[in-house]
Amino acid sequence: MNVQEIMIRDVATCNPTTNLAEAASLMWRYDCGLLPVVDSDNRVLGTITDRDICIAAGTRNVAPSEIKVGEVVSHDAHCCEPDDDLNNALEEMRRERVRRLPVTDDDGHLIGILSLTDVIRHASETKRGQQPAITYAGAVDTLKTITTRMPRAEVGDANNNGMNGNRHPAGLNNETVGRRDFDE
Repeated sequence: MNVQEIMIRDVATCNPTTNLAEAASLMWRYDCGLLPVVDSDNRVLGTITDRDICIAAGTRNVAPSEIKVGEVVSHDAHCCEPDDDLNNALEEMRRERVRRLPVTDDDGHLIGILSLTDVIRHASETKRGQQPAITYAGAVDTLKTITTRMPRAEVGDANNNGMNGNRHPAGLNNETVGRRDFDE
């Protein structure tokens, strides 16, 4: 089974100049926890999650409507392609500890989202020696890997300007936590 068989095609997006209040509103309206951040050509620049919004809003003395997505966006958008095998996409989710993967074409244009929730909905049991495209065990293993807490020492420290590659807050101050300059 390939990614394109179960991916969501109607995807809400935002851009780097969208403010966090608008991004949260889009997530509420589309019932999602991640928005791909795209440029004017619909190329994926990164992603922002509901958690990113909460951490940024909760650690600054600024209204969410005053914080731009580009200030907190994760530039580490781990993507997959529509022809990718679902088991390879699950491996990418496990490796990168993410629940959602933007689906892009060869040029990086957004064409959908693959979420672990969608994968689980399509999982099934092994029956009479027949291996399904996605097993419950594979889906649960992915969820278990993604949700395993990291030891505090790996989450971040005061020497990394507030964030590490996994978007975890470190030194709690309003200047650094949750901030990633878009022009890094």
